[in-house]
Amino acid sequence: MTKVVIALLGGIAATAGTGAAAQELNLICSADVVICERLVQEFEGSHEIDVNMVRLSSGEAYAKVRAEGRNPQTDLWWGGTGDPHLQAAADGLTSEYESPMLAELQPWAVAQAETSGYRTVGVYSGALGWGYNTEIFERRGLTPPACWADLLDPELAGEIQLADPNSSGTAYTAIATLVQLMGEDEAFAYFKGLNANVSQYTKSGSAPVKAAARAEAGLGIVFMHDAVAQAEEGFPIAVVAPCEGTGYEIGSMSMIEGAQNPDEATVFYDWVLSAEVQSIMPEAGSFQIPSNKAAKAPEAAPDLADITLIDYDFAEYGSAERRSELLARWGAEIGGVAAQ
Repeated sequence: MTKVVIALLGGIAATAGTGAAAQELNLICSADVVICERLVQEFEGSHEIDVNMVRLSSGEAYAKVRAEGRNPQTDLWWGGTGDPHLQAAADGLTSEYESPMLAELQPWAVAQAETSGYRTVGVYSGALGWGYNTEIFERRGLTPPACWADLLDPELAGEIQLADPNSSGTAYTAIATLVQLMGEDEAFAYFKGLNANVSQYTKSGSAPVKAAARAEAGLGIVFMHDAVAQAEEGFPIAVVAPCEGTGYEIGSMSMIEGAQNPDEATVFYDWVLSAEVQSIMPEAGSFQIPSNKAAKAPEAAPDLADITLIDYDFAEYGSAERRSELLARWGAEIGGVAAQ
């Protein structure tokens, strides 16, 4: 079969050619682009389905799915923090599906599916923390921070990067984490104080620690597995789990309601939940905890048993109302100040 790409509208390729129409899957991937590309490569190598993939941060992905609500151009959304996936489920933007693979998954992955009415499912997990550049800290005589409170130290002025929660699920998880740790008013007072030390609010959740790895920042607040990935590549990055406790993500996957290619989406959905597929992800630099119980976790992945985790309320902080409230307050109290 010969396929000729003749148009690209809204990220979706229209094709013409000879023979039967190609099977296609229109995929949003909200993980690191290397991981996304590896998934596409493996899937296309074992299926007669062409994947049109676009990489978007979690917040961007939710906005795209919502904007396309009446005319979906996406079939499947894989990866990214679970909160926007839960919001999409509550908005009726994703479709209900109980995969036969559920019996093979970790309890937290199944709980994510149950919370959403089976409109999303957990695909990986990871705890929030930060990575700092040990060479910068040593050269400038900075004290390595061990706790959330330490990040407010004036000596870290201009050294910290954090993503913008309007585009990044990582940053929204940071807001929800500190609200649950401290209380809402105290958490926003904390972020106002932290703003004095933040040099940049990035678009992508993993960008802050990549900047630290390149010595463009001293420290990035990220999911710990993203910091581990930089350390494993040989950069001078030390990984920290906050002493007071921290939140965590359940990276999720959702099929889109009214998708153009639901059968192909179902094939990918079940395939990517398998132990075999999840076990190859470390080869693409993924250091999350896989959701399939039989999948091999990366040796360098942070051990959640060694981290003080809060009892993160995914139902509340993944709800459309609560998420919208917190993002609106961020925009009013932090975003405007950060833009000055």
